Amino acid sequence: MTSPIAGHLLVECLIAQGVTHAFGVPGESYLAVLDGFHAHADRIRFVTNRQEGGAAFMAEAQGKLTGRPGICFVTRGPGATNASIGLHTAFQDSTPMVLFVGDVASDARDREAFQEVDYLSFFGPTTKGMAKRVERIDDARRIPEYVARAFATAMNGRPGPVVLVLPEDMLTQTVDAEPLPRVEPVQAWSDPGALRTLRELLLQAQRPLVIAGGGGWTPQSAAALQRFAENWQLPVANAFRFQDCFDNHHPHYAGDIGLGINPALAARVRESDLLIAIGPRLGEATTGGYTLIEAPVPKQKLVHIHASAEELNRVYQATLAIHATMNAAARSLEVLTAPPGVAWGQWTQACHADYEANVDVANGGIVLPGSIDMPAIIHSLQRHLPADAVLTNGAGNFASWLHRFFRYTGLVKGHKTQLAPTNGAMGYGVPAGIAAAILTGRTAFTIAGDGDFLMNGQELATAVQHGAKSIVLLLNNGTYGTIRMHQEREYPAHVSGSDLRNPDFCALARAYGYAAERITHTSEFEPALLRALAAPNGTVIEVTLDPEVITTRGTLSAIRNKSR
Repeated sequence: MTSPIAGHLLVECLIAQGVTHAFGVPGESYLAVLDGFHAHADRIRFVTNRQEGGAAFMAEAQGKLTGRPGICFVTRGPGATNASIGLHTAFQDSTPMVLFVGDVASDARDREAFQEVDYLSFFGPTTKGMAKRVERIDDARRIPEYVARAFATAMNGRPGPVVLVLPEDMLTQTVDAEPLPRVEPVQAWSDPGALRTLRELLLQAQRPLVIAGGGGWTPQSAAALQRFAENWQLPVANAFRFQDCFDNHHPHYAGDIGLGINPALAARVRESDLLIAIGPRLGEATTGGYTLIEAPVPKQKLVHIHASAEELNRVYQATLAIHATMNAAARSLEVLTAPPGVAWGQWTQACHADYEANVDVANGGIVLPGSIDMPAIIHSLQRHLPADAVLTNGAGNFASWLHRFFRYTGLVKGHKTQLAPTNGAMGYGVPAGIAAAILTGRTAFTIAGDGDFLMNGQELATAVQHGAKSIVLLLNNGTYGTIRMHQEREYPAHVSGSDLRNPDFCALARAYGYAAERITHTSEFEPALLRALAAPNGTVIEVTLDPEVITTRGTLSAIRNKSR
């Protein structure tokens, strides 16, 4: 029997790791791998994208949805640099991912050959870099070793991305090697002594608050977290863009801590005498620019539970640091013995009441200019989207409508339902939604701004080519809204670079093969959504939004008035 070439072996190694889909843009530098996908088309599917940034975002979404590394293939130089946005997202979002980069042949290396890049320098594995590990496979016989190590590195500790560089000539070598067995993530268990200390801190508290988020959550760990919160009657808030870690309908839910935070919740974080952070690395968005929780020594007592020992006490000096993965931590916490009664029952009820008031439009008195009522539109989504629908968004003020008014049922019900970039990457929502449709077959709903949509709108062609259906709610206000908001605050009346002249989005969507319709009044949205849900193919629903409608907490006019 003839030995396979290395490119085929690489694909076989992915199959051994349980990979069913890989995303990418084809390149001449890894033709041998593409031939491997052809040879094993009955077991693994290569999804052809239209731009490497879109491919990398899809792989990142795959990592979030499955808990195992999302897979992306790109060619050298421009392909790798285009893909870097998805790698950076995976790094800051703590998402397991492996980026395979086809490279120049070995005999041309280090001569600044055509499209050559020093990937170790570019992707640099550091605490401020874009990858946990960057390696080149020069010996085809070691492909199984490198692939298995990449999967282990991507999943263990704080999940994140790994880069494997593939010299073109190495991939065509014949090789006699076998894939290694499937790698499973290692569980780090909480120290029993630390758990006893945590219990003592809880018994001393008057106003405790749990903050859940970060990578590594599963339906099992989310359910265990809920039981811990119920046993101890604790209020639970979710970290920025990890709103599906805890059921938003639960009477202990306090809201999400991120950009556009409910002012009442911000006050609760400051007033708390014990913060229990389970999973998040406590980045800038979740800490209000390091003001809600002051660095390096918080005013509140802080228990920080994280999957990476290196992350603990890196930014915040915790009262108690616990090194544990989410499954192990949540399962340890759910059996932590609670007393018959707690001192903070009314505090927990008040935290939830703050959340309910924040999503109650009538109570909030939100009056928007124009004919579109965004809270009403989000409430329509809540009524009609299936409970297991995957909701995706990129970056921009438009996302705040979804974050504030949509209630994620989430992981505790068995499904990952939120895909959103904590690193604030524009252009994420459209490819993430398409990836969710391809990978899960569930309803995939994306909310996008006009600027956000045009960064990766070309991936609608990918959806059509691969038989995927997503629904895109496109909010068109003719501006880069977040930047315009900051301009109005910092440089009032000096608008520069933030206005947009847009194409006919409906015509563009139809050209890609999507259905499309434009609505200008709130009453038109619900029928349009029902048509989109019933349609066999994807749909873009464009909403013409008044540019004054800039955020859930104010208009441009209000911002201008404050800046005077």
